Amino acid sequence: MEELTKEQCTKSLLPIRDALDVINGKWKLHIIGSLLHGNRRFKDLQRDINGITAKMLSQELKSLEMHGLVSRTVFDSSPIVVEYALTPYGTTLKKLMDELRIWGTEHRNRIIGPTK
Repeated sequence: MEELTKEQCTKSLLPIRDALDVINGKWKLHIIGSLLHGNRRFKDLQRDINGITAKMLSQELKSLEMHGLVSRTVFDSSPIVVEYALTPYGTTLKKLMDELRIWGTEHRNRIIGPTK
């Protein structure tokens, strides 16, 4: 592997920092993971993600929507139904989520031993 200059190293790390800025925090990957299994209503997401508050879920969904990863659809019904889904751009995170799961499983096995 060739040695990089400081500028090349900084430039190569920039896209990683950008990606982490979008998906950072305790809950965003949980939300994305839940939505990878299909569209969800707000309460469904809250049930899927143990420990998240309604306020935090709302904030995280707005952030993910702002970044173009999640769409919000309001159905004109009584009562009004709101459904969240991954956008086509959001589904590009599936490969990353799969790789994180694989790495996390291997890391967990290495540190605490295989799960029975």
